[in-house]
Formats: sequence, structure tokens, C-alpha cells
Amino acid sequence: MHTPDDTRKLFLADEAATLALGAALAGALEAGLVVFLEGDLGAGKTTLTRGLLRALGHTGRVKSPTYTLVEPYVVSNLYLYHFDLYRFHDPSEWEDAGFRDYFNPESVCLIEWADKAAALLPEPDWLIQLAPQAEGRIAEIAARTPHGTACLARLALPT
Repeated sequence: MHTPDDTRKLFLADEAATLALGAALAGALEAGLVVFLEGDLGAGKTTLTRGLLRALGHTGRVKSPTYTLVEPYVVSNLYLYHFDLYRFHDPSEWEDAGFRDYFNPESVCLIEWADKAAALLPEPDWLIQLAPQAEGRIAEIAARTPHGTACLARLALPT
């Protein structure tokens, strides 16, 4: 069940604002969360993920998993997996890649281009959409499950 409180919108003026939103999201994460990141190429999905990982204490490089398909991170006692399914041509490629085991109660999974795996993925707890607007972008974060709603309630958006 969703209520109007299950969605948050924020204007992100620049890369720094996108990183700040990622940092804010880190404070609301917990194990078992599945997050779909939607937006066109260059919308800021990986930048958002970088801000989130930095806030969790990751100091290494954060790159788009476009060619590796998944980048694993262990941070702040979380197993975080950043997926990019852009190169998939058929939803069955998700099954063939063996990704199902990554989705468990101990993991946080961030998925770019989730539509490429269609109904084979679990329902997202959060759906984060990034879209250009003026010189920046709009971020919309929607909770899609009770778990997502509980985590979103802890989200303190940057000002």
C-alpha cells in the first residue's frame, strides 16, 4: 500500500547535489533493500551511487558496472551490489548470469536498467528516477514495499 508520503522529490542543481542525495540515501539503507535506479544515459545514476558509497565509507573507485554487469562492495557491514543491465538484450540473460543469489536479506542491490530483466527481478523497495530539468535534474524516490516505506521514512533529504 502506498500513500503520498511514500514519494520524495528533490531538485539536484549539479553533481555535488547528486552526491549529497546519495549520502542521504546511505543513512536510510538497511540490508535486504532492492533499489531500481532509472534515468537516461548520463542522468546521474552512478554519481548517486558514488555519493551513497562514499557516505558508507568506501574510499576506492566507484565506476559504472556497464561492462562488468555488477560491482560488489562491502561497506558499513553491508554487502552492496551495483548492477547495470544496459547491455542485456533478453531478460533471460539475468538468469544466465547467476545474479539471483545476490538478492538476499544480507544484501543491498542497486540496479540500473532493471527493465532489461523484466519480471525476473524482485519488486524494488525503492524506485529512484532521475530526469533532466533546466541545468540540473529532478530525483524522485518512491517506496514500493513496506520495507521501502520504513527505510524512506528515515530519509533526511539534503537542503
